Amino acid sequence: MSTQQELRNRRRARLRFQLRRKAGGRPRLSVFRSGKNIYAQVIDDVRGCTLAAASSLDKELRPSLKSGANKDSAGAVGKLVAQRAVAAGVSQVVFDRGSYLYHGRVKALAEAAREGGLSF
Repeated sequence: MSTQQELRNRRRARLRFQLRRKAGGRPRLSVFRSGKNIYAQVIDDVRGCTLAAASSLDKELRPSLKSGANKDSAGAVGKLVAQRAVAAGVSQVVFDRGSYLYHGRVKALAEAAREGGLSF
């Protein structure tokens, strides 16, 4: 029987493999959510570097957020990472939800990133 962590790693690897095939050289918007915060970064896998990043722990967002673990904070992080990515010259990305379902905080972050100017 596989553990929860092994199953999560398998889902993540399966999704990353599919993304690599379909990316077409576009950077990926990777999402990580913990119990208390949410993090997002735009990663260029070809060069192996992060182009833009944001989290609910950023100094710009922290005073305005009640908690880092709700949909409102995920939306704020999505808008901020989109703003920073557009400033870095990135407008098209591939969305990497990791092993998480496209639901709740992950969905809120994705929709806010789309509103902020990223297309995926």
